[in-house]
Amino acid sequence: MKKVIVFLLTLIMMMPAAIAADNSKQLQKARNKERKEVMKRYKKEGWQLFGSTRSLEVALLSHWEKLDKLGEDGREVMGISTKSKSKNVGQQMAINNACATYAQQAGSSLKGRVVSDLAGDGIDTDAEFEHFYAAYERLVEKEIKGEMDQSFSLIRNNPDGTYEIETFFIVSEGAASKAHIRAMENAAKESEAAQRYANKVSEFVREGFAE
Repeated sequence: MKKVIVFLLTLIMMMPAAIAADNSKQLQKARNKERKEVMKRYKKEGWQLFGSTRSLEVALLSHWEKLDKLGEDGREVMGISTKSKSKNVGQQMAINNACATYAQQAGSSLKGRVVSDLAGDGIDTDAEFEHFYAAYERLVEKEIKGEMDQSFSLIRNNPDGTYEIETFFIVSEGAASKAHIRAMENAAKESEAAQRYANKVSEFVREGFAE
């Protein structure tokens, strides 16, 4: 009887590990399927790798591997340039667009926290903080360039002879937190409202970033 009990207890203890292993296997299977579909779609839509001697498959796999290693700390950011007569100018426009997109998302996230928390205290956040949000986004866009790891770029020809470019970046949010904090501190200098609630706003910016 004791042997049966020990066996059952051992089986119960092994179940979580078995379930986790099965989930991991299913996730990897889903990822592989997703990646094959992405590569197939890019080729079908006429995209080619730009500025690299690698194949599209290798560039994509390397990109996804970096994201997998970073886990929740990793974030993919894409910049686009829809119509450019010059490939190099188009890529620079895509880079600028990626920085602007990231900054806008950061500003929206901060605004959501400020409105949610401070408005509950009766503070007119729309009127008092609009200048701060704009300054914060502008400064994040400037500061984040040094934290964005350019992964690869895709290019395809438009019917009118111009080029469409997509450039992909990977951002470590832990490293990016420094850019957010610098942007917050400088933006606060331009806003009396942000200065009055400096500690709370700083808490919003720092929240969610790894030290």
